[in-house]
Amino acid sequence: MTGLGVQAALIAAGFLIDARLGVMLAFWFGAWTLNAGLAELRAPWVRRVVPMIFGVTVLALWEMAVSLFDISPVILPAPSAIWAQIVTSLPTLWADFLQTFLKGALTGYVIGCAAAVVVAILIDRSPFLQRGLLPVGNFVAALPIVGIAPIMVMWFGFDWHSKAAVVVIMVFFPVLVNMVAGLKATEPMQRDLMSTYSASYWQTLVKLRLPAAMPFLFNGLKIATTLALIGAIVAEFFGSPIVGMGFRITAEIGRLGLPMIWAEIAVAALAGSAFYGVVALIEKRVTFWHPSQRRQGTE
Repeated sequence: MTGLGVQAALIAAGFLIDARLGVMLAFWFGAWTLNAGLAELRAPWVRRVVPMIFGVTVLALWEMAVSLFDISPVILPAPSAIWAQIVTSLPTLWADFLQTFLKGALTGYVIGCAAAVVVAILIDRSPFLQRGLLPVGNFVAALPIVGIAPIMVMWFGFDWHSKAAVVVIMVFFPVLVNMVAGLKATEPMQRDLMSTYSASYWQTLVKLRLPAAMPFLFNGLKIATTLALIGAIVAEFFGSPIVGMGFRITAEIGRLGLPMIWAEIAVAALAGSAFYGVVALIEKRVTFWHPSQRRQGTE
């Protein structure tokens, strides 16, 4: 090919790339305009529709980029390929979900959060524990999960019990710190009023301080929802039976099974989002009286 032919081929390729980018930018601009127009509306359904449209836009641009630029599925599979993998692998994905989320993450989450609430009340009762345990808790919370997970596997075995133990450690201290702060959130005037009624510590705790601590507690619980699933998946990288999200991801990486890896990621993201949403919904029902919830209802 002559120099002129090479130059012509490069120009044609440049025009083709420009055309592809133009199609994607035009689609993005149209979706952005639609979202911006909907966001200005005050209807209650807008709050749900706008994120859905944004998500569909991202998936559509992803699909277009893979198709128009002929990206290898080993590098980045298209959303349609990931969906096809999910449909054909439902039994495997369900078994991994049961092992990682329901057994490992959820069990560890319940145990860790319940223990954090109990310990927070003990710390509130004991200034010694408050001065001694909280600094130790901050130290343990800073430990890397990649260092904790192998130790838990050696202690509790390869099944879900070791993953639940990792989750307990990960969720315990965020909930503990928030709960301790929540127990201190009452006003001195409120505590003085309970004292004038000759209320005991436990009566004050149940009728005043625990209700006041609920917004703080749910902040910790919502943070812990994401930490629980991350901890369970990462713990499976260091040893697990032949089932589980973390096990499946590491196995498919060795076989370059990117669609299956993305399918596991999608299931984990959906499970984590649903878990967070359930906790947030419970928070609305429990703390409906709090000013923050009333402000959200009027927005």
